[in-house]
Amino acid sequence: MNVLVTGAKGFIGSNLCEWLRPDVTLLTFEQGDSDQELRERLAAADFVYHLAGVMRHEFEVVNVGLTRRICEHLRGRNVPIVFTSSVQAVLNNPYGESKRRAEDVLGEYALPAIVYRLTNVFGKWARPNYTSVVATFCHNIARGLEIEVADPDRELTLVYIDDVVRSFLADLGSVGSGLCYRHVEPRYHITLGDLAQLIHSFHATIRMPDLRGFAGKLYGTYVSYLGEFSHALSQQIDNRGSLAEFIKADSFGQIFVSRTKPGMTRGGHFHRTKAEKFLVLEGQAVVRLRHLVSGKVLTIEVCGEDMHSIDIAPGYVHSIENVGDGDLITLFWASEIFDPENPDTYRESNVLPA
Repeated sequence: MNVLVTGAKGFIGSNLCEWLRPDVTLLTFEQGDSDQELRERLAAADFVYHLAGVMRHEFEVVNVGLTRRICEHLRGRNVPIVFTSSVQAVLNNPYGESKRRAEDVLGEYALPAIVYRLTNVFGKWARPNYTSVVATFCHNIARGLEIEVADPDRELTLVYIDDVVRSFLADLGSVGSGLCYRHVEPRYHITLGDLAQLIHSFHATIRMPDLRGFAGKLYGTYVSYLGEFSHALSQQIDNRGSLAEFIKADSFGQIFVSRTKPGMTRGGHFHRTKAEKFLVLEGQAVVRLRHLVSGKVLTIEVCGEDMHSIDIAPGYVHSIENVGDGDLITLFWASEIFDPENPDTYRESNVLPA
């Protein structure tokens, strides 16, 4: 199938094209291309995503005029069109009026068309400091720059770019006759102040908020705007080696990694509630577990090449000893974030046997 995307280099267009490329023959039309090029590509197209538009200046020329040119070139052919309009089409402002007139043009030519009156779309590749408040906040906060929150209580309705694209792809080859309207789901509602606060919580920290649903999509968006993609972790260094927290969240606990020198042992304590997992990534180790009540001892030998996960249950005194010739690198997960006021970590006088 030959699919034409207008505005293919824009925010929505670039995301849509990235999804389309493996499955269709992709044709594109961009600002600066000639009307002859538009005519030729439309002649070859089986389906059109008309995403090109402007939000500042030349509303009539681009939003209305280009739509009319597309319809003229498709006159007499049953080529479906998916058109991105805006929720502002019901408002009396120049941009909204231009989108509404473009919708009217599609209806006038009676082409099979689906109109999406999109609300605020967020996600990777949106242009910051232009029309997307999410892109602006993510870009500036990621760089430690100030953001302006004019009205913290103003509620926004947002849709995520991948949800937009999935809805568009579901329309491919399935458009009926005439003009119809569709909405993208799910839609998210958040105040401007809460949006800024949530994005701030992503910045320069290993402690994450709950990333289910909207927050996960917003976090992925934030990361796409990072200026620097690496940062050093804070390490605790002693005679045994080093230990660094990697990431933690109230919803899943914390992950940390250690480097232990040959002959050294970590642990020798137990937890009453907290559960852990050990994963040796490199080196050789012996993990010892002793039940607090029965005194039964379990000894587990593990090697980094095995990728063998070990569960550490509450009520077991546990330790991990480096029995290899090189450094032991271990990944740890704990079901709770360490709280120095309530650590749930207890040492026992009767140490584990060597």
